[in-house]
Amino acid sequence: MTAQATTKRATLQILPVTVSQLLSAPQVGHDAFVIGYLELHQVSVVGVVRRSAHYDTNVQYCVDDMTGPPLLATPICPGTYVKVTGCLRGGSDQKVLLALNVRCLQELNEITSHMMEVVQAHMQLFGKAFDVNMNPTAGPGAGGVLPIGLSTIQGEVSGFMVLHVIRTYAASGDGIGIHELKTQLGFLSSTDLRTSLAFLLNEGHIFSTVDQHHFKSTEH
Repeated sequence: MTAQATTKRATLQILPVTVSQLLSAPQVGHDAFVIGYLELHQVSVVGVVRRSAHYDTNVQYCVDDMTGPPLLATPICPGTYVKVTGCLRGGSDQKVLLALNVRCLQELNEITSHMMEVVQAHMQLFGKAFDVNMNPTAGPGAGGVLPIGLSTIQGEVSGFMVLHVIRTYAASGDGIGIHELKTQLGFLSSTDLRTSLAFLLNEGHIFSTVDQHHFKSTEH
């Protein structure tokens, strides 16, 4: 499939993305942004509402998926996990997701499902095969066109899923041990798991409890 045909088809679809991908998407025109060669139309993100602001004509929600600074999206209580579908607007100084739909998640498994959809979408759209950790397993697609920012998605997907599992053990006094994490995230290599844990520790998203192998989220 050519890049032109892919772009036409993508216009009619909702592209699953992460917040960091939206924030780093180059602007190519008025309210026009691209990831790689693909112009963004409708996109979807999954994250937690950090805060909201009510105005006369709209309500703004600050949505955070841990892959980048929270994104503004257009009355949901802070702490609620949501899936937002909309269109990216704004300029280089600030981007806003104009929400067409905001849906509260019924199951936290939808968080993991969305991140896996992000990986699958890039495999299909950019014609390059990747494993679950976004490591390339084949050569570039037609024309040798490669997407911008794919090298960062491995860490985003891994880190988000590790944090999600750790949060499910918030009620446990000791948190979750690294062996249990390996069991639940068997598709991640030990290296990717430890890299994600180190990042989450450094960023203050998690902390160690009884020893350096047990972790809890800083947020309940």
